[in-house]
Amino acid sequence: MRESDAMGHAVEKHFRHAWEAAANSYQATSSPFIERNIGLKAHVQRMMPLFLTLRDDEGKTLVTAMLPPGGEDDPHFRIIVVGPGNRDPYSEHGDAIGALGGHFGLVLNRDRCYPYR
Repeated sequence: MRESDAMGHAVEKHFRHAWEAAANSYQATSSPFIERNIGLKAHVQRMMPLFLTLRDDEGKTLVTAMLPPGGEDDPHFRIIVVGPGNRDPYSEHGDAIGALGGHFGLVLNRDRCYPYR
């Protein structure tokens, strides 16, 4: 929530939707009620997209990225990269976005990742 407020965008709605979808897809391996959700947290972490924020040296939020689960390339996953107020962050932070993509082995170019053209 603080990230969405600081950045002035709605990435939080994507986070909530992804968390609910991951939690709803969980199949408990144990039937006793108390043990039923033991694996839920690990399942959600595996299934959820990665939500990352690039910051400057003072901690100011610059870019928010939503990457595929585990940072693994998935041609069916819609990667989102936005700046404050859903603005295009590529002209100012393109090198940092490229480095983030390189860290995960992903190509995070504007055409693929910026949803507001």
